Amino acid sequence: MKPATRAAWDALSRHAAAASSIHLRELFAADAQRFARLSVTWNGWLLDYSKQRVTAQTMSLLQALWQAADVPDWTLRMRAGDAINHTEGRAALHVALRQPAAAGPILHDGHDVMPAVHRELDRMQHFVAQIHGRHWRGATGEPITDIVNIGIGGSDLGPRMATQALAAFRHPDIRVHYVANLDGADLATTLAALQPRSTLFVIASKTFTTQETMQNAASARRWLVQALGEAAVARHFVAVSTNLAEVARFGIDPDNAFAFWDWVGGRYSLWSAIGLPLALAVGFDNFRQMLAGAHAMDQHFFSAPPAENLPGTLALLEIWNSNFLGADNRALLPYSQSLGLLPRYLQQLEMESNGKQTDRQGAALECAAAPVLWGEPGTNGQHAFYQLIHQGGRLIPCEFIACKTPDFDLPGHHQKLLANCFAQSEALMRGKTLAEITAELAAGGMAPAQVAALAPYRSFPGNQPSTTLLLPQLDPFHLGALLALYEHKVFVQSIVWNINPFDQWGVEYGKQLANRLLPIIEGTTPAAGLDSSTAGLIDYCKL
Repeated sequence: MKPATRAAWDALSRHAAAASSIHLRELFAADAQRFARLSVTWNGWLLDYSKQRVTAQTMSLLQALWQAADVPDWTLRMRAGDAINHTEGRAALHVALRQPAAAGPILHDGHDVMPAVHRELDRMQHFVAQIHGRHWRGATGEPITDIVNIGIGGSDLGPRMATQALAAFRHPDIRVHYVANLDGADLATTLAALQPRSTLFVIASKTFTTQETMQNAASARRWLVQALGEAAVARHFVAVSTNLAEVARFGIDPDNAFAFWDWVGGRYSLWSAIGLPLALAVGFDNFRQMLAGAHAMDQHFFSAPPAENLPGTLALLEIWNSNFLGADNRALLPYSQSLGLLPRYLQQLEMESNGKQTDRQGAALECAAAPVLWGEPGTNGQHAFYQLIHQGGRLIPCEFIACKTPDFDLPGHHQKLLANCFAQSEALMRGKTLAEITAELAAGGMAPAQVAALAPYRSFPGNQPSTTLLLPQLDPFHLGALLALYEHKVFVQSIVWNINPFDQWGVEYGKQLANRLLPIIEGTTPAAGLDSSTAGLIDYCKL
C-alpha cells in the first residue's frame, strides 16, 4: 500500500473508531436533510445511500482514499489499453465493446480495435436478421425456433441473466435456452423439450477447449447427428471463439464463428459476440440499446467527480462497510423478478474479480477484499432469509434495486412491490426498541406479564446499513448501464485494494486438478500420489 493510500486508510480507521457506535436513527434525527445530502442522481436514476452508516465526513475521507489510490490514473491506463492485467500481460478493454464507432479510436498495441469490434457487431446483426427473418433454416428446411447456448462462466451467466432481465422484450418466435453445467441433467432436460430440426446451438468458448462446454457440445452434436445426420451440423451449430481450427474440426463452418479478443475477460464479455444468444432473444436493436446504456455509464464513470460518481460511491461504501465496519458479506436484493439472476451474475463479477489475497506487487494483501455476495429477488427473500438480517446479530449491508415503472404492468402489483422494498430498508435502518414494542403491545390490551414475556422477541436492533438504487425502468438501455455500473465498481475497489481484478488463477488450479483426476476416475491411469481423502472418494465411486 502506497504511503498516500496508507495515510488515507489510517484516517478512515480513526474515524470509524469514533463514529461506528452511532445509530442510524440518531443520524436521521440530527439532520432533516440527510436524504438530500446523501443521495446521487444520474440520467433518471436515484442512488439513496442515506441509510448507510456514514456522515459527510465519512464520505469526504472515502473520496480522499479514491484520490490517494490513484483511481483516476488507473482509469486512464485502462482506457489507453495498458496491460493492467499484469499477471497475464493483457489489457482490459471491455469498454471498447460498447463504444460507438464515431466516438474515436481505442488503441491496443498501437492498433485501433474499434473497426474489428464493429465489424463483428455487424456480422452478429446480419445473423440475427437471418434467424428472425427465417432465412437461415435447418437441414430439413424448417426455420429455427429454439437457440441453445452452450458455455460456462462468463460465456453463460451474462447472456443468461440479461435474457431473463429483458423478458419483456423477447422475440415472439424464438426461445433461448442455456446449458452450462457438466452434470448431464442440465443438457438432457433442455434437449428433452426440443426438436433437432428447429434447434440451433451456439457454442461459446474462447479456446474451444473448455472441458464443460466441449463435453456438452459433443453430446449435443451426437443428439443432432443421430436425428439428422452428420451433414446437418453445419446448419445447426455456430461458434463464438477465437480458435477457428478447433471450430472447423468440430464441423462448424469458420464463416459461422464469431470472434472476440484476449483483451476481453470472460466475465466482461457480454458486450461481445458472447451476447449473441441475447441478441437472438431480444433483437439486435435492443442489443445495441444495451450497449448504448453501458457506454453512457462508462462516460459517467470517466467524467463524474467522486462525490457524484455512482460506481465510485458504491465501491467506497462497500470498502467502508467491509474494511472499517467489519462486514464480511453483502446482500443484493433486486425487487424485480426479471433481475432474479443478477445476484448470481454479480457473484462471478465481484468475487472472481476481487477474491484475491495477493497484491499487485506479489505480497500478501493488507486488508480483506471482496466480501461474500448473496441475494434473492424481493419479495421472495422476505419469506426466507430476511429474519436473519433483522435479528440474526450479523452486520449485513443490503443493496436494494427497484424500478419506478414495471416491465410487466399487472394492476395492483408494482405499488405493493415498491411498498415492501421501501419498508424493508426503513425497518433495517430504524429497528424497534424494547420500549417501543412494550408500549405497542400494552396499547393493544395485552396483559403486563405477557408483554414482559414477549417484548424481547419482538424488538429489532436496526442500524443495518442499506443502499437503494432506483431505475426509471428495466429496459435494454438501463440494464446495460446497470451492468457497467457494477463493472466499474469492481474496478475501483481493485485499485483501492491494490489487486488485479482481471485474472482468476484459483479457478485455473481447480481445472488442472480435475484433468489430473479424470483418467484415474476413468480407470485408465493408476492412482498415485493422492491424499487419503481424494483416493478414498475415488475408490468409493468404483464400488
